[in-house]
Amino acid sequence: MPIDRNAEEEDLREEGRRRAYTDYDCPSCNANNPTEMALRDGDETRCNYCGTEYKVRITDEGRLRLKEL
Repeated sequence: MPIDRNAEEEDLREEGRRRAYTDYDCPSCNANNPTEMALRDGDETRCNYCGTEYKVRITDEGRLRLKEL
């Protein structure tokens, strides 16, 4: 995703939060989990291997964070 050097800082944060992920590595068991639907900020997901459930958070920089439920 190219960054517009003239964009306002708030616009860049919002763009980062809108990013979606189609897979993730489980923090509990390290298994890679492809997803049928892209994960976005606020979604919930479950590891296909160990069954742990997570709340998805996308940081301002566009990084995926998973919080165990």
